[in-house]
Amino acid sequence: MSKTTAATLALSAASVVFTPHPYDYDPDAPRVGLQAAEALGVAPEQVFKTLMAEVDGKPVCVIVPSDCEVSMKKLAAVFGGKSAQMMKPADAERITGFKVGGISPFGQRKKVPTAIDETVDLFDEVLINGGQRGLLVSLTPADATRAADAKVADLVA
Repeated sequence: MSKTTAATLALSAASVVFTPHPYDYDPDAPRVGLQAAEALGVAPEQVFKTLMAEVDGKPVCVIVPSDCEVSMKKLAAVFGGKSAQMMKPADAERITGFKVGGISPFGQRKKVPTAIDETVDLFDEVLINGGQRGLLVSLTPADATRAADAKVADLVA
């Protein structure tokens, strides 16, 4: 497994200090984020999953704790829209340049509006996908928010 991805290159280019955390990715895990947290021995709420959604038909990126679900109503409101829904996996892969299970908010092929759940600020360090299946990166919440150019908001259901 390579620890150099579009995401890690984008973080390095932005002078963000991060630590790569490779783990054994289980494609059959019912919830990838929870499986990653367990594999690395970290609390699930400290591992943030990256999801692609659409607000009023426009792509957005949403980052929430791996043990939580996104509130579509809250997500739409954050971006000033009426409705939100999850993006189809093929569309998410095309827009981001990453495979589902390895989507990172950093270094995406196409820049889209991004939001991160406000619980990010409860931690000294969070883990977010590093741009491929089986690779998380740890970084400070401030660096994660800045590198993803994300709005901080209440996003969980």
